[in-house]
Order: sequence, then C-alpha cells, then structure tokens
Amino acid sequence: MEKKNIDWSSLGFGYIKTDKRFVANYKDGAWDNGTLTEDDKVVINECAGVLQYAQTCFEGLKAYTTEEGHIVMFRPDLNAARMKDSCERLEMPVYPEDKWVEAVAKTVEANAAWVPPFGSGATLYVRPYMFGSNPVIGVKPADEYQFRVLTTPVGPYFKGGAKPITIKVSDFDRAAPHGTGHIKAGLNYAMSLHAIMTAHEEGYAENMYLDPATRTKVEETGGANFIFITKDGKFVTPKSNSILPSITRRSLMVVAKEYLGLEVEEREVLFDEVKDFAECGLCGTAAVISPVGKINDHGKEICFPSGMEKMGPTIQKLYDTLTGIQMGKIEAPKGWIYTIA
Repeated sequence: MEKKNIDWSSLGFGYIKTDKRFVANYKDGAWDNGTLTEDDKVVINECAGVLQYAQTCFEGLKAYTTEEGHIVMFRPDLNAARMKDSCERLEMPVYPEDKWVEAVAKTVEANAAWVPPFGSGATLYVRPYMFGSNPVIGVKPADEYQFRVLTTPVGPYFKGGAKPITIKVSDFDRAAPHGTGHIKAGLNYAMSLHAIMTAHEEGYAENMYLDPATRTKVEETGGANFIFITKDGKFVTPKSNSILPSITRRSLMVVAKEYLGLEVEEREVLFDEVKDFAECGLCGTAAVISPVGKINDHGKEICFPSGMEKMGPTIQKLYDTLTGIQMGKIEAPKGWIYTIA
C-alpha cells in the first residue's frame, strides 16, 4: 500500500487524524459487534459518567513497519490484559481480550497508509480507550460504555531523541497507597498534569515520583518506568503495587536476561541507592527508553557516569536489542510480534 505523503522524520508526538477508528458500544449488559468509522467525533450526554466522575481508562501501543515491509504490533495481548485490569478496578465492563486485539489489528490495517515506513524513526501510535457514556448524576458506575480505538503517526516522545534528559524529584505524589497507580486510568494522568507542567517550567523533562507512603523509594515518572544499571552490570527496576506494570519494562527484563546475559532484579529501590547506579533510563511504549543523565533532588544533583551526551553503554544495548526485535531485525521470543499485514 502506498504511504501517505508525510515528512515522517519531522513528526512530533502529537495527534494527526487518520482514516478509520473502531467504535463499540455496551448497553443492556452486552457489547455490540463494533464497527470501523471515518467519524472522529464523540457525541455523549452532558451528564455522561466520564464527564462527571472520570470513569475512563486507556492503553497505548504501537504498530511498526519491519525491514521486510510487514506491519506488526508488539505484544498487544499484554495491553488487552492490562486494560482488563483497569476496567475491573474502575467497575467498567471488560471488552473481551481476543476481540480487543482483533479490534486494534483491524484499526491498524484500515490505516496501513499511515504506518510510517521502516527506518523513518516514526511509528503508528494506537490508543484504545473506554469511557462511561450514559447520564450519571449519583456517584456510581455508568450503565453504558463506549470502547474506541484511534491511531496517529508519531515521532519520538522526547524531542531530544536518545540524548539524556534531566529530571527532578517531585514534591507531588503520583498515586495514593492502595489507589489506582497500577492501572491506566485517565484520572491518574489528570493528577500528574500540574506536576509535569511545574517540572517543565523549571527546565526538567520529567518528574521522579517517590513512594507515596514513605517517600523513600523510587516509583516511576508520569509516563514511564525506571530502569537502572549497577556498576557491576546488574539490571535493576523498582517493584511496587502503585506503579503501572509497563509492557516495555517487562520486555526489557527478558531482553536483559536472555539476550544480554545480565542479572535482573525487580525489587524495592531506595532513593538513597540512586547515586550509586551507573546508568538510569525511563522506559515505556511512547519513549521506548530515554536515558537520564541527571536527577535534581531539591538542589542536589545526581549525575550518572555516562553523562549528558549519549546513552550509557548497557542501556544502549537494551534499546538496540528491543527496537531490533520490534522492527524484525532480531528474532523475537515466541508470541511477542503480532503480524497484521
């Protein structure tokens, strides 16, 4: 299929309307069959549950063009499972996982001309989401819901690309203990907006959030999980019930152990340990991996040995291996790559 006439290399991480999107509705206790539509407008009642009580969740994944020209997705079954967890926590009906993957694949296939070509540095970002759609005035779950899938071609999440970023230790909490930090609820991201805007105004790319109970342990940023490399070459990543279980992070743990032969530790990470790590990175679907060069802790700086000019050597290997798997240059573990076309 002929691709759209776009300067793929200049794309930022923003929304561009594509040709089709998927829409399914839940009513009277059941989902309809859903359909692809060209209509990008959502029409809901002024008292819809999503508007009154933020009953909504979403996912994010990407479609890629491989070196052989195939359009593929990376581990969409895990996104479907994570959205199931989000829906159950928010008292929303689960869209069946097999149909979820099918709907996402149909939407990508219908927008194949918008999937950036191999080597462009761009990808097709896929955003499945669900929200309460019928009027709700008392505090309770909605009775009707809409599940939608949109796509948009995007460039790198951080404009500097692979150049290390500077982040700050935040005075805000991202999530409450025993709250909703482990699911992809829209309300989590609304709560983080003031903190990220404050960080940007102060010249930082992101926030480092500490655990909300004791503020002594590393959690995550507003949009990515942390990975660290110790001076003796171990891969360390924080473990917590209030961080989002990143699919990219889980994949990197396998890459680190099975492809690079690193010892992998998923455990509580004390903030006091951070100064002793050799490398630091942020990982997630949007960013893949962004290296961190410096962390500002209320005026005290933690600088990583790899500096502000390039990725640390181990994080570079992790990045190259994972993106190589996603793009079809490196053989993937069974079930990781979902081929669409």
